[in-house]
Order: sequence, then structure tokens, then C-alpha cells
Amino acid sequence: MVDRGIARDGYKVLDEGGREIGYVTSGSPAPFLKKNIALAYVPPAQAAVGTTLKVEIRGQGVKAQVVPTPFYKRPKRP
Repeated sequence: MVDRGIARDGYKVLDEGGREIGYVTSGSPAPFLKKNIALAYVPPAQAAVGTTLKVEIRGQGVKAQVVPTPFYKRPKRP
């Protein structure tokens, strides 16, 4: 999530024009990243890394961005 908001299971994913293109499968705050993260199904054309999307939260489109997985890699111990 780029803007403030937590994408939850079942929320709609919208393109820049406001059309529904997918849905969130899971989402929650990620304390280790100090951000809110989510996984969602979207068409392959909209799934390129860096693509800006919106998640409908309480009737408003909240800005989100496609990023590569994994979200976090644990640092190796020396």
C-alpha cells in the first residue's frame, strides 16, 4: 500500500480509471517493514512490478503499487 489503509480479504482492486480488475486475497500491517501489505489477484497485464493500482477501502480508492515478492528477506546471521 502506498497510501494509508489496510487492504483486507475480498476488497476490490481497481485500475487507474476506477474499473474493478481483481480482488485482495490477504492483507495486514507488516511491522517489520513499517507498511501495510497485501496479496491480490489481478490480470497479468496489470501485474507488472511498479504498476499503480487502487484498493477500494470503505468506498474510496486507496493507492497501492505492485512490488516483487518476497516482501522481506531475513538478514543472514554472521
